[in-house]
Amino acid sequence: MNIPSIGPNTPIQKITAKPVHVSLPAKPAAATKLTDRVELSHVNKMLATLKANDIRADKVASIKTQIASGVYETEAKLDAAIEKLMNDL
Repeated sequence: MNIPSIGPNTPIQKITAKPVHVSLPAKPAAATKLTDRVELSHVNKMLATLKANDIRADKVASIKTQIASGVYETEAKLDAAIEKLMNDL
């Protein structure tokens, strides 16, 4: 394979092309209204769930009283909670 060399004896031709000029009509920029918006869909779902569930105020009051008096936490309840936690892990 013969590759010609470039040197002082080899002429180099400059390639030139006429640039293309295109004029486009100037359109005024469309007015864009920018606004900030935040959506917290998981919060909305949680609030909807909380509003949909019926809360039994009498049962909540009873449990609060038991917790305050120290009789709510029993050995059986703690064992059940630990067992459920271990199953989840």
